[in-house]
Amino acid sequence: MLHPEYEYLNMCRYVLENGNKKSDRTGTGTLSVFGYQMRFDLEKGFPLLTTKRIPFRLVASELLWFIKGDTNIRYLLQQNNHIWNEWAFKNWIESDEYRGPDMKDFGLKSQNDEAFRQQYEKEMEWFINRILVDDDFAAQYGELGPVYGKQWRAWATTTGETIDQLKDLVEQIKKNPDSRRLILSSWSPEFTPQMALPPCHTLFQFYVHDGKLSCQLYQRSGDIFLGIPFNIASYALLTHLIAHECGLKAGEFVHTIGDAHIYSNHIEQIETQLSREPKPFPRIIINKEKQSLFEMEMEDISLEGYDPHPSIKAPVAV
Repeated sequence: MLHPEYEYLNMCRYVLENGNKKSDRTGTGTLSVFGYQMRFDLEKGFPLLTTKRIPFRLVASELLWFIKGDTNIRYLLQQNNHIWNEWAFKNWIESDEYRGPDMKDFGLKSQNDEAFRQQYEKEMEWFINRILVDDDFAAQYGELGPVYGKQWRAWATTTGETIDQLKDLVEQIKKNPDSRRLILSSWSPEFTPQMALPPCHTLFQFYVHDGKLSCQLYQRSGDIFLGIPFNIASYALLTHLIAHECGLKAGEFVHTIGDAHIYSNHIEQIETQLSREPKPFPRIIINKEKQSLFEMEMEDISLEGYDPHPSIKAPVAV
């Protein structure tokens, strides 16, 4: 039987061989295809890739950040999670208050200029420390706008009220599991311009059958090497957590991607990953003493049996 990780590896190979060369917002350039779908049976293991190490702690803490409705990077930094730093840092260095060295085009330039990279890292370290210790600074510059957590937990209505989409979704799964409206949307046309990064994973839907909870994610844009492995694990974990609260088993995770792309400076890394053989998927362990999705903390979620190949580093396109 083909290892389930080949769902991902086959996508990598397909885009390398068939992708269209496209420019992009970051100026990096991509190989891209439009419309790709993967399916993972969650009963066959937790789909955390093994052909390179994926830091599960970062996946879990980011998901808990979403679930809490938080939109400020301070919580993430307190969890030693730095995956959203670049977007908050960009807001800081483009602000009128910033008086440091010119950091324009910092994402691309720091890849090829060692002195610039060191200066960038120094400025970033100062920024992170200030976020952690200065409440006012964190409130202003750690804030990413109405990103995922805001849309999940406090969607703004035209009447000035808010909708807790995630809480309502969980209640509907419990009360009306056959509903075809078990949907949560992160894409708000009104508030998207105010977000540090418009939602890439824009909408997800749940489906209950035979005591199992399945999830389909529609992702408008997916960075195949860096982003999509996180997204697979994140929504698989969300499915497990909601299934746990609702007394269901985790069924299938279906991942549908609009613009699935490999950045031009990730091709060598993808080829390295494709040369490796997948190992068995790990198993997710959830604290049975906690039932509610909204009570979960990092110590309530763990992995068993994760033995991946080594990490493969690659630059983030911002």
